[in-house]
Amino acid sequence: MSVLESHPNTLDRRELLKKVSAAVFATSAAALPARSYSRILGANDRIRLAQLGCGGRSQGHVHMVHMASRRTPLEVVAVCDIWSLARERRAAQVKDLFGTDPQTFKYSEQMLARNDIDGVMIATGDHQHAKLCIEVVQAGKDCYVEKPFANVLDEGKAARAAVKASKQVVQMGTQHRSQPYPLAVRDIIQSGRIGQVARITQEWNVNQPRWRHIPGIDDGTHPTLLKEEDTDWQRWLLGKPNRPFDPHVYLEFRLYRDFSAGIFDQWLSHGADLVHLWMDETHPVSATATGGILTWKDGRENPDNATVSFTYPKGFLYTYSTTFSNSYRSFSRIQGRDGTIENYGGEGASLFLITKEGGAHEFDPESNSGPRYTAPPGIGPAQDRAEIVRVPGAPQPDSLGPDDDDLGHLMNWLNAMRDRKQPNATVDHGFSHSIACIMAAQSYWSGKRLYWDRSSEEIVDHAV
Repeated sequence: MSVLESHPNTLDRRELLKKVSAAVFATSAAALPARSYSRILGANDRIRLAQLGCGGRSQGHVHMVHMASRRTPLEVVAVCDIWSLARERRAAQVKDLFGTDPQTFKYSEQMLARNDIDGVMIATGDHQHAKLCIEVVQAGKDCYVEKPFANVLDEGKAARAAVKASKQVVQMGTQHRSQPYPLAVRDIIQSGRIGQVARITQEWNVNQPRWRHIPGIDDGTHPTLLKEEDTDWQRWLLGKPNRPFDPHVYLEFRLYRDFSAGIFDQWLSHGADLVHLWMDETHPVSATATGGILTWKDGRENPDNATVSFTYPKGFLYTYSTTFSNSYRSFSRIQGRDGTIENYGGEGASLFLITKEGGAHEFDPESNSGPRYTAPPGIGPAQDRAEIVRVPGAPQPDSLGPDDDDLGHLMNWLNAMRDRKQPNATVDHGFSHSIACIMAAQSYWSGKRLYWDRSSEEIVDHAV
């Protein structure tokens, strides 16, 4: 049987979701009939972009577009957000960077009716990504959509189908697929240098109440900027169960389970996508998640400490873990039978060490087959020939890596728009990371080990 969210009135909510989703998709299809791409972009034609969702991540999108405009003809012609202050702020940023006033819209269908927009960048709440992506491609626009691609499985399927039925170029916001060091690690693994991979571990940590205290809510010092009359609460819910207007839910949605899976949607989406890239995988076999609210007992619903373990078809274990309670040495580790790749830093870090340490020649350190350390090991013993992964022409690797505003990833999308080809992070990649995130969240809330049924594309509670 299929496993749903562990939540009161689950069956009622499931039927409600189906009805609401069907209504939203039908409305979108009626208001925005699918149109073929009508403008062939030449090398010197100016690409006209629009921003859908004008919160904090949208600020990064406009920054990326401005950087890209130094390389290719490009402009932001429109911004859209149902909150008046958010769209005014983003329009002001566009004016400051480009010297032009973008047209502002409250509702997406108004903006998407504009025929001269080539591409739309989506930076809205997690629960809105998939549905809005459908609207964008059905309007005949190319799309850059932030992760997670979807956090409801049926919505992910519908959005994937809409993209594949269109002629649009859609890029996921999983920018590490365009970065040199993750790609170099993929090539090392696939070359067989560290042997058969048995385990991948990621631990990405901070020591802060992540996603709380978003500007715009009364913090005792500044007044509340977000007022219900300045937005459209029902439109923001976008089919989720109705509840009274709450500025915390609106702006800090990552903490509330109806709208986001928090750690899983935000960081596991990147972590799982990297694993899929490195191992050429598309879905887990099973997922088991645990965690809780251990430090930041501030009314949030999603965990501030979480761990999930996946098994994969190629026969390896992938464990992802995050704590918001201690920031000590985030890392990723890829363990093969013939060696190990270690990444120093959290999500996006570019400093990778490859070593023979841990390989078959060191079968049991307690039997004197492995190195003996009397101090922190650093790069390890010379006989294991450890080396830092370096990519010619790329920036020097470090434990921080590039920030989210990745010019290379945006340029990849823009070039794909001109060439009408698939970008680096396709809708299939987005659907794959969504499977992992949704399985992790449902396992956490249900307390069950869950499985992916590849033939039916459903999450089930028994081995397939």
